[in-house]
Amino acid sequence: MTMLIAVDVGTASVRAGLFTAEGELLARRISPITLARPAAERAEQDGEEIWRAVCEAVRGAREAAGVAPGAVRGLAFDATSCTLVFLDAADRPVSISESGEERWNVLVWMDHRAIAEAERCTATGHRVLRHVGGVMSPEMAVPKLMWVKHHLPERWEATARVFDLADYLGWKATGNNARSQCTLTCKWTYLAHRSPGWQRDFLAEVGIPEMIERADLPERATPVGADLGPLTGKAAAALGLTTGCRVGAGLIDAHAGALGLLGGIAPERPEALDRHLALIAGTSTCHMAMSPEPRQVFGVWGPYYGVVLPDLWLNEGGQPATGALLDHMIAWTAAGAALGEDAHARVLARIEELRREEGEDLAPRLHVLPDFHGNRSPLADPHALGVISGLALDHSFDALCRLYYRTALAVALGTRHVIEALNREGYAIDTLHLAGGHTRNPLLMEFYADATGCRVITPGEQDPVLLGTAVAAARAAGLHPDLAAAAKAMRWPGAVRDPDPATRARHDRDYRAFLAMHEQRRALDALIAGQESALSAAGG
Repeated sequence: MTMLIAVDVGTASVRAGLFTAEGELLARRISPITLARPAAERAEQDGEEIWRAVCEAVRGAREAAGVAPGAVRGLAFDATSCTLVFLDAADRPVSISESGEERWNVLVWMDHRAIAEAERCTATGHRVLRHVGGVMSPEMAVPKLMWVKHHLPERWEATARVFDLADYLGWKATGNNARSQCTLTCKWTYLAHRSPGWQRDFLAEVGIPEMIERADLPERATPVGADLGPLTGKAAAALGLTTGCRVGAGLIDAHAGALGLLGGIAPERPEALDRHLALIAGTSTCHMAMSPEPRQVFGVWGPYYGVVLPDLWLNEGGQPATGALLDHMIAWTAAGAALGEDAHARVLARIEELRREEGEDLAPRLHVLPDFHGNRSPLADPHALGVISGLALDHSFDALCRLYYRTALAVALGTRHVIEALNREGYAIDTLHLAGGHTRNPLLMEFYADATGCRVITPGEQDPVLLGTAVAAARAAGLHPDLAAAAKAMRWPGAVRDPDPATRARHDRDYRAFLAMHEQRRALDALIAGQESALSAAGG
């Protein structure tokens, strides 16, 4: 039997899944990876540690399924977007840490050190901005590379290659320096619908005209799932596979989820995609919408051409802290810090008790604006801050539960905010396809349906992110004629949850409060900015 392996590299761990050619997941293994946080806006990792974790997870998944190495005919990688790996001319790590420690050669997606550089990119008004929602994010490659050049010039000079993480893993596996159309288009300002794709005038304007040469980037990107070649002997030995395994060009983790969730819809009815939104929701949340024609939406990345499926355009909204925000609310309070490993389960159980005792509309005067790590979509404001309105002098466990309830609601209302922005520009989204850790949180699942008014489809035991990557592996192995055919053949049905119409009025009220808080925060920020200007003029 022909087998496939998909590898998903997240922020804290590597997951490897062993699939049949029909899309059935037979085994999955997880290996942890280290995330260094030397400061609040810094996030760094070790590229060699990530590769070792990949090898461990792949070997573990294959062995758990009892499959011979030679049965695995295809392999592909997905990884967190715009997690950048720096190497020198001898392929040794180049540290991007201000500590100088060599092992930290990976700038993680969530690192926001390049906010000033991102603002400089936005100020150019260049045409590439039309494909990133009008505002450059500090999470993207160009501002991060600008920061390294300006702040660590010796290490910039030592750099001979920079990879997006999924491309780095493809290179480690095959020795092929190809870069995925998904990674370059979505995070590096490469325009896949133009020729040439690189806009060198933009790179010159922001002060890194040498970026393409410095990062050793190809002139043309490689389509998702294209065959990068066989595993090298060294990689095959490390992964516990054989050189008969072909490796597919990879993609960003959220985009792999979009391929796994929406890819099977596209081949027969691409116009039906207008109604569907893929949510890949864990530490953060990505909102992935596809269409046959390009649509520009302020504060939403894209439109990107061919980054999930050929000939289709993708828009990507995002909330940078969702699951991480719920974690934060627990850790932030004394009551939460004492809960231990099962903190979320204990909080959720008590919330259900409180709702039975006090009614479904729990803590109606408590409201949360969830922008604790900026607002990626639809406001495109990395400076945005979170807001909590309605606190009392109460540090009890029940107070934490009420705050958690309202924070989970705010996460779902943030998704509603993104949906409204997309629908104003031509989408008609009424169905959410949800994957990731949020599917294990019943409160979030309730709010995603009821607070947005959308039907929610979940994949059950299937793992859409790994499945999407397995689709790319299947294409590289030649099991299907094209990527869309592979996605259709490997797609599995999901479970459906419809919104409860009895909650609509309540959540409409909550959403009005949510929008009002955005306006109030804007007004306060303007007030503070005005005061600072006045003080500066007076010499204060």
